[in-house]
Amino acid sequence: MSSVKGVLRFVIVLIFCGFLSACNKGLGDLQQFVQETISQPPGEIEPIPVFQTYQNVEYTSQDLRDPFRRVDFRRPNENQNTTNTEANGPRPNINRIREPLEEFPLDTLSLKGSVTQNGVKWGLVFAPDNTVHRVIKGHYMGQNHGRVISVTDQKIELTEIISDALGNYIEHSSAIALTQ
Repeated sequence: MSSVKGVLRFVIVLIFCGFLSACNKGLGDLQQFVQETISQPPGEIEPIPVFQTYQNVEYTSQDLRDPFRRVDFRRPNENQNTTNTEANGPRPNINRIREPLEEFPLDTLSLKGSVTQNGVKWGLVFAPDNTVHRVIKGHYMGQNHGRVISVTDQKIELTEIISDALGNYIEHSSAIALTQ
């Protein structure tokens, strides 16, 4: 057993000596490369490119027509009042912040139940993004500016403001019934 250990030690010493002899070749190649690099003249640095100065262009659209206003190209009717271009009736409030349930069409939303908290009835609405939202009277839902007018145990009633073919708006009653 001791002879095996002795042979093993001898082999390890030979391998170690081989590694040391490989490192003994010297650093002559590296020193020569460094000397050649130092002796070369330095290169030229390219100048910084010249950029064009920023020119501010002012956009004025006061003289142009509103691109979101519907233009009626039909001939005006003689009996029609042409001075009033704004239609009377309900209008959606486009300046308010949209609520999360307004991303989804009404037919994709479902009422899963209701909860009464501090005397206020909340509807639990399941949305296609697999989340349950709490809704009370005054909240908005659906893609047609649907405002909740009542929440009961069986349904949520709301009034939508829908655009007709002439660009006018009409109110439409809708409801979401309880589903199992």
